[in-house]
Amino acid sequence: MPTQEQVFEALKEVEDPELHMGIVDLGLVYGVDVEGPANENVTVTMTLTSPMCPVGPMFKESVETKVRSMEGVAKANVEITFTPPWDPRTMASDDVKVLLGIW
Repeated sequence: MPTQEQVFEALKEVEDPELHMGIVDLGLVYGVDVEGPANENVTVTMTLTSPMCPVGPMFKESVETKVRSMEGVAKANVEITFTPPWDPRTMASDDVKVLLGIW
């Protein structure tokens, strides 16, 4: 039965398929909800780098697969949102900003 923090840790291993950087460090994961009597239902709220992302469905599936692979998870759901729009200048980690040339 994972905690919210454990889900975030697991998601650090998932990379954006176009930028090849971790989705947590990029700031693409907006939230994680862990529910159920034994924390077995997990919902990840996230965004994509672009609303027209051509690999969006594949990307969403890779996040769901990662969460489902965690011990104690019965159901994994990924909700894609574009509110607020992703902005790496404010949402990405300092390391990612350097790699993207923002600093």
